[in-house]
Amino acid sequence: MSNLSFEVLDAQPEPHAAVPTIMFRLRVEEADGFSIHALALRCQIRIEPQRRRYNSVEEERLYELFGDTPHWGDSLRPFLWTHVSTTLGKFDGALEFDLPVECTYDFDIAGAKYLHGLAEGDIPLILLFSGTVYTRGESGFSAEPLSWSSEASYKMPVSVWRGMMDLYFPNSAWIRVQRETLDDLQRFRAHRGLPTWDQAFEQLLKEAGEDGA
Repeated sequence: MSNLSFEVLDAQPEPHAAVPTIMFRLRVEEADGFSIHALALRCQIRIEPQRRRYNSVEEERLYELFGDTPHWGDSLRPFLWTHVSTTLGKFDGALEFDLPVECTYDFDIAGAKYLHGLAEGDIPLILLFSGTVYTRGESGFSAEPLSWSSEASYKMPVSVWRGMMDLYFPNSAWIRVQRETLDDLQRFRAHRGLPTWDQAFEQLLKEAGEDGA
């Protein structure tokens, strides 16, 4: 049975993808001398928020996710960010490969809320691998499941995520609303003669007494 281990070497924004994407550079190594014919790889990426500290600004931004900071000892738990998959070809010994991870700015997704709330430092991630390993020996090809214990931890700089979002949404973000809500917002904007959506939201916050003044 093959013995594969994984290591995350780097992560950088991918500037030429169709959607916001971070390109993870990984290394896989087979330690027992088996020749890998192919590897159908699945990866679950989880965020481990309890593995870092937060400043006061981040604590305020993350209130919706984790509640009041005195409760964070219970509420900070690992949660799913995303799933990705790829297929690797033949290799002996070790192989470096790229794993593209598409990212969303949808604030209905916990991962997007969390990442947007971070101002500095690192994002503690754990990559959990599964899939099928195809090997070739004297008796021909064989297939076996990837060991359930295959994983790799990585601290991705917050600047990587922010740099990637700045490439695709420079100085902006977006939220999803129901069509009826959008119709109401459009009427509000038109009746007050506001030329931009930013000004419409600023006026709404001002009228609600939540403009920070």
